[in-house]
Amino acid sequence: MPFDPRPEQPAPVTGASSAPELSRGASAPSGLSRRSFLGASVAATVAVGATTQGLGSAASAQAAPMPSESAVVDPEALSWLVFDHHVHSVYSHDAKYPMTTILDQAQRFAVDAIAFTEHSNKGHANVGGVFNAAREIDTARAARPDMLVLQGLEWYIPGAEHATVLVAPGPQTTLVLRRFELDHDGKLNGWEKPRPGTEDAAEWLVHATDGIAWLGAQKRAGVIDDVIVLANHPSRLGIDSPGELRAWQDADPDVFVGMEGAPGAQAGAIAANATERSRRGEYENTPSEFSFPGYPAEAYLTHGGFDWTTAVVGGVWDSLLSEGRRWWITTNSDLHLKESDATRVGDFPTGPGWESGATLANFNRAGRRPDPIATDAPQNGADFWPGEFSRTHVGAVDRSSASLLDAIRAGRVWVDHGHLVAGLSVVLRATDQPETGVTLGGTLTVASGTALELVVDVTPTTTPTSRGTTPRLAHLDLIRGRVTGPVADRDEQRAPGTRVVEMLDVTDRSDSPFRVVVPLEPATEDGYVRLRGSDGQVHGVGPLGAEVDPRAPQPYPVSPADPWADTWLYTNPIFISVR
Repeated sequence: MPFDPRPEQPAPVTGASSAPELSRGASAPSGLSRRSFLGASVAATVAVGATTQGLGSAASAQAAPMPSESAVVDPEALSWLVFDHHVHSVYSHDAKYPMTTILDQAQRFAVDAIAFTEHSNKGHANVGGVFNAAREIDTARAARPDMLVLQGLEWYIPGAEHATVLVAPGPQTTLVLRRFELDHDGKLNGWEKPRPGTEDAAEWLVHATDGIAWLGAQKRAGVIDDVIVLANHPSRLGIDSPGELRAWQDADPDVFVGMEGAPGAQAGAIAANATERSRRGEYENTPSEFSFPGYPAEAYLTHGGFDWTTAVVGGVWDSLLSEGRRWWITTNSDLHLKESDATRVGDFPTGPGWESGATLANFNRAGRRPDPIATDAPQNGADFWPGEFSRTHVGAVDRSSASLLDAIRAGRVWVDHGHLVAGLSVVLRATDQPETGVTLGGTLTVASGTALELVVDVTPTTTPTSRGTTPRLAHLDLIRGRVTGPVADRDEQRAPGTRVVEMLDVTDRSDSPFRVVVPLEPATEDGYVRLRGSDGQVHGVGPLGAEVDPRAPQPYPVSPADPWADTWLYTNPIFISVR
């Protein structure tokens, strides 16, 4: 069948009355007006001069914002759903597969929930791509009742990298996504990559926080049921400063809840088109004029497949957690082009108005790419199928989109690569009160001096992966940090009180489910604990020294090119409140 570039085109959505809109042009969430917020930021930049690192370094410290409290749940009652929140189909200008193909593969790899997060661009917003994608998603939901299928967006954050925007299914979901990308997308509005310390950088940060606040306003007004945002591949280009991460969450902590702890594109170094420059996660960059100057060179590489902001114990992630922020990590496929797949991008029409090849202009005219065409040769690509390698496990109270998003906001999430383990349960409890235990993302409130223990149940992987090998967990590392409150420097990227406090060798316990109970020093101050594990094949001293992390993941040049030969898992933290 010939490619029909614009099936079922809707009438264009234009004007303020075409989509639900609230608080357009609202003040910055800090309470400052747009002008005074800009003035303060720019004045601070001018005063500090060329040494200013990012935005907000001269701002006064404020208490870290807290999301709304989620209901306390019984860890035993949770259903752990495998969720891929960052996937692209033919409705993205640089992807290749129809939704049906992606969903077939996702079901093959036991994915329970998936979100199609197409790129913002003219073809998506103005040529009907967002509406046609919504129709296909509705069809998929009816055909696959056992899978949760969400429509989202990959947002070009003004002045920064990308983010996953996830909106709960509902009658206004598609309209809100389109209105959001038209009004708040950095690419569509020309707000990309400002130089740090400039007026553009300050102004575009306000555009970003306005967008996040607008999404929150839609939820509070009942236009949509729920929405969350997660920063994507935060240190890939070095343009997401710690101050920006904080500002995004401050805009609405119920909406902006964290980041990709590990990017997609994990097959970047083994792809058919790989070169000596190719890197795992496609982290192949160096500092530029647009980068935050406070990041070291190793920030532009993945460490054990994970983003540098996540992988460094006592680093950026821990600096956020040490403020008391509920800042969670995920992972995903970021599927565009499956590594070594033998199909190529389909052919656009020819003739007047069409360019030759798979160009952006052709995509923007058609609103989607043609379906792929089979070939006899492996094609270029850096990605795995959803669930094939990167997995985000979400502890939901039931199998619904509402519970899925609520669980992510609550931090009930752990992630792994290469199917390192089949299942994981982590509970922190008072030693003498085992019934008081809380799981990932929760807060255990105890009296000062209370003895604590971490209970970890592991279900090993016992079946081969798509690579044909069966992973084996070699060790678990317990990381503990202090919660010391808001930082004076918004670009702070260190948490001096965080370190690895326990290293457990479990190489001989990978044949059947097992439990590890780890005693902790009594609680005397607010803090948190989190867990990390790996197959043990690649590790070394962390960048902050052996006393902080003696068994850290290593940057890509030290690691093997094969991602299956260096796999890790991470949990989100459990907080400790001493009263």
